[in-house]
Amino acid sequence: MALPQQIVADLKARLALCQELLTVIEREAQALRRSDQPSLFEFYQLRKNLLPRVNESVETLRRHRVEWQKFSPDERSQFPEIGTLLRQNQDLTMKIILLDRENEQALLRRGLLPAKELPSVNRQRPHFVADLYRKKGGA
Repeated sequence: MALPQQIVADLKARLALCQELLTVIEREAQALRRSDQPSLFEFYQLRKNLLPRVNESVETLRRHRVEWQKFSPDERSQFPEIGTLLRQNQDLTMKIILLDRENEQALLRRGLLPAKELPSVNRQRPHFVADLYRKKGGA
């Protein structure tokens, strides 16, 4: 079982990784706002290089989540930093997702996204999954 100190260290490392990814996505957004045709290959390479680290980070968080849930509420209350770090990670992840979607829309407007990479129309419907559950009687 992972110690809370290891969970804290891994959450801090994930926060730093997410900040690095956000920086790349913000730079890409700036490039997409320019009127000329910027080369986006640099951003593709940066993302491609970050992907294995992000995947590894997600797997680490999954393992920690299961272990953290095994702690009693009293044990968890002794480490409030973990809750704070979890919220910070979640907030930063949502910020990354939103900005990345905006970048994707900019790529679509410029015709720089291949047709096979077009996002699902259901992604633009935030309650799509909830509606499916409601229709199937799962909620």
